[in-house]
Amino acid sequence: MITDDTGDVARSTFPRTSAWNRPGFLLWHAGLRWQRDMAEALRPLGLTHVQFVLLASTVWLENHLEGLPSQRELAEHAGTDAMMTSQVVRALEAQGLLERGSDPHDARVRRIRSTSAGRGLAERAVGSVEQVDREFFGHGVARDETVGVLRQLSGRDQNGEPTVR
Repeated sequence: MITDDTGDVARSTFPRTSAWNRPGFLLWHAGLRWQRDMAEALRPLGLTHVQFVLLASTVWLENHLEGLPSQRELAEHAGTDAMMTSQVVRALEAQGLLERGSDPHDARVRRIRSTSAGRGLAERAVGSVEQVDREFFGHGVARDETVGVLRQLSGRDQNGEPTVR
């Protein structure tokens, strides 16, 4: 029993039920477990999860944009902080996986390009990541429903466009 400074029994507004019954706490733990699984799958390829996301996003954007993505477009697509994106892109560039260049129309803009080694590694890594996702999220209708719920919670549509402002 908890008492206050006067010795009276303190009234607590703290929840009486377990955090394991709360969606935010469960989402936190599910995310931690998924991140551990991702890290384990990417470790043999020499990539951290954020390196994978930025490398794979670069390759995807190269295939789906008119021209090369800017570093800002990459950060927005991946949902990463601009400063962290810059640091990780520099590390991937040092590994020979990405190249950064100036934009011919705006000297402030950095354009990102994957190298052939980067594209090859991204393709291998995507296979590993998709395997983890299949094992973690399941198949079929259950997976599709989970994707729908996660898309709604993220506030993004199937193209990554914001649905909540």
